Amino acid sequence: MAFYHQRLSTGWAFRDRDDENTEAWMPVPAVPSTVQQDLIANNKLENPYIGFNELKARWVNEKSWIYRHAFQQPEIPTGAKVALVFDGLDTFASVTLDGQTILKSDNMFLGYRVDITEALQKSPEGGQHVLEIEFDCAQSRAREIRGKYPDHKWVGFNGDMARLAVRKAQYHWGWDWGPVIMTAGIWREVRLEVYSARVADLWPKTTSIDFDGELASVTAIAKIDASSSASDDLTASFHLTLRGQEIARQENVPVNTANQTAEVKFEITDPELWWPHGYGSQPLYEVSVSLSRDGKYLHTTSKKFGIRSAEIIQRPDKHGKSFFFRINGVDVFCGGSCWIPADNLLPSIDAERYRKWIELMVAGGQAMIRVWGGGIYEDDSFYEACDELGVLVWQDFMFGCGNYPAWPEMLESIRQEAVYNVQRLRHHPSIVTYVGNNEDYQVQEQAKLTYDYEDKNPDNWLKSDFPARYIYEKVLPEVVTEYSPATFYHPGSPWGDGKTTSDPTVGDMHQWNVWHGTQEKYQIFATLGGRFNSEFGMEAFPHLSTVDYFVENEADKFPQSHVLDFHNKADGHERRLATYLVENLRTATDLEVCHPSSYLQVQAETMMFGYRGWRKQWGDSRHCGGALLWQLNDCWPTISWSIVDYFLRPKPAYYTVKRALRQLTIGVQREHHDWSATHAQPPTKSGYELWVASSHQHEVLNATVELRFQSVVSGRDLRAPVVYENITIASNGTTDVLTNGVIDHIAEPEAHVLSARLWVDGQVVARDVDWPQPFKYLDFSDRGLEVRPETMTSAAGERQQILRISARKPVKCLVFEERDGVRVSDSAMDIVPGDEQVVTVTGLAEGDAPLKYRYLGQ
Repeated sequence: MAFYHQRLSTGWAFRDRDDENTEAWMPVPAVPSTVQQDLIANNKLENPYIGFNELKARWVNEKSWIYRHAFQQPEIPTGAKVALVFDGLDTFASVTLDGQTILKSDNMFLGYRVDITEALQKSPEGGQHVLEIEFDCAQSRAREIRGKYPDHKWVGFNGDMARLAVRKAQYHWGWDWGPVIMTAGIWREVRLEVYSARVADLWPKTTSIDFDGELASVTAIAKIDASSSASDDLTASFHLTLRGQEIARQENVPVNTANQTAEVKFEITDPELWWPHGYGSQPLYEVSVSLSRDGKYLHTTSKKFGIRSAEIIQRPDKHGKSFFFRINGVDVFCGGSCWIPADNLLPSIDAERYRKWIELMVAGGQAMIRVWGGGIYEDDSFYEACDELGVLVWQDFMFGCGNYPAWPEMLESIRQEAVYNVQRLRHHPSIVTYVGNNEDYQVQEQAKLTYDYEDKNPDNWLKSDFPARYIYEKVLPEVVTEYSPATFYHPGSPWGDGKTTSDPTVGDMHQWNVWHGTQEKYQIFATLGGRFNSEFGMEAFPHLSTVDYFVENEADKFPQSHVLDFHNKADGHERRLATYLVENLRTATDLEVCHPSSYLQVQAETMMFGYRGWRKQWGDSRHCGGALLWQLNDCWPTISWSIVDYFLRPKPAYYTVKRALRQLTIGVQREHHDWSATHAQPPTKSGYELWVASSHQHEVLNATVELRFQSVVSGRDLRAPVVYENITIASNGTTDVLTNGVIDHIAEPEAHVLSARLWVDGQVVARDVDWPQPFKYLDFSDRGLEVRPETMTSAAGERQQILRISARKPVKCLVFEERDGVRVSDSAMDIVPGDEQVVTVTGLAEGDAPLKYRYLGQ
């Protein structure tokens, strides 16, 4: 028979397991869902994202729940089998069919397939079967399990350490950017499948690429699941296409009965390679396999994949040991972001929302996203968007900030979880590395757990007080080697050859001495980095419209209100925010003024100093291989380190990062003068550097660089501009234009900016402005800013508004209002006299009010 499937998405009901009222069943709008979503739909729970409602929702975390569904018996032809398939159950689930237990689950990250053929033979009256799923309270179960193992050292960062005992998204226990919302429910699709034979898995594996001979070998391996009566005489037909055009085919390939697989090899001449965006296109080949028996069609499935090579280059050099990505033989500076789940109520994230997030990354020039280890293995649509748009994926395994236990049952569950997800994800060209955990080696260091890197006996690891090493250095690498051997495995983030996780000479590092730790000034961020900076950040408010969403009362709309502090989960955020604000900006108490100051300035400037400097270091023997800011997104409307808030509204830092990651970018920076260490005494002289960074794979010839010295007070040029002509910009690196310039401050006492521009082919392609620090000492009054709108129609027929921007005096961080459905080409801009800039606005309809804007000191 031909494969048949039926989604069980509607017709469900649920109730509190311990509610004895037989009338307590409530309808479920649709699954996938969480119990919180279903309670909200039944008016039993207020939106936990608004005000203090998270606290009102805490009772849900302490309950157990039952979901029920009745379905009609499907037609089951002779020799067919029926499977009940769960793509995700959250988390402790006991499944019964007509009163008989058919599955017990304790791992949110696993999918399950239950053969119910025999169970359906006992058809109840009317042919209707009852499916029930009892979700036990994960919070209670975690604490019970922890209590059974008192000898384990339950240490870590964030949330209840009982979370370490449960294979559930760790951020559900609360994090320093998210609420405590312990979801339960059918969080991914559930369906019935009826078949005599099906393709259980299809793996298109690029086995070799000959760049010189322009040839690629691709092996397609199909794993078959068949009933005993249909397992013989099966054949598979493979088709390879590109953009719908057939490239190759192999028909009637016999299925190997010994291992139930069919395998073919395709030799592709002149293959179109998959590249990260900015380096080339993202062609996706598609391989499909059709399963037949005696000439009768049974099942077809397909997968898209990209042909590319990916490696991490780790070799000794003058800075220690390199750590950078090489794609198709080309070194790639991986500027990008870390990713947390985009919602606490996971089923609410649809494919369109995933794609909008990745589109924002591409528009912002970001090449890599790091899927953080305290969340989930993301939905297929997330990785598909990365494949199609050219964003590289650093994929953590789901372990975060803790000393995880490793008793035998846990190790087996983790191994199954790793196999399931690596098999599910391995065809995606966007995924270029699997990483064992997030910050668990830092927990080991801080808790002084045993870690002898020279001890290579895994049995000893299990006997130590840091048994999680067995997971990261044995279980997970063995799974990756077996199921995705071409993908690089890294034991943890941060990690570097067994050295301390803060060692800047090897591996990747999380640099949190800005904000956390020693709270260094953000102006020196670039000097604090390592070989690959996989976490760093600075907090900022979301947009005022987002604040309006979760702050219900006007009286609470001031920067230090109780509800705003409640929505900032970072420990000590008041002191940390205050430190960076007071050090750099004039303080204010009104939200309209203070809120833009915090997020317009501090976060945007912090990200600029980090990315600008680390991008420059790329050209110095790959000193810095990449920078992934913490974090791109939020899981609820909050104050956090995200550069785009929960409603996909970019913060100003998004734009400063975008400028720093352009294919051609210019940088100018004077040496840091620590005003606090010199009691605010101004410098007499300061050196400065001027450079151009490029990700082009070719030299750029005959470029021109201009450097101006412009008064902050008057806008006048204090010196004649310096112009450098006929510059050759090196490919994929950094070109130093000037390394030892000196400014004499005594001779020219006025505060002034260094403004640099880069011309290529007669066009300004990049700008940078370096300001005297700190901003609180500067007078930003009377800037003479002009924003002149013009309306035009693009070549594609789209209505656009052009904003022509000029100023009589230097303007710092001109930020445009963010509206849903409206996009600006640039924001958080510095404007200097004599340099008109243009911003394109799309999405404004005729008659819409013009975008509002603000700048520092306005």
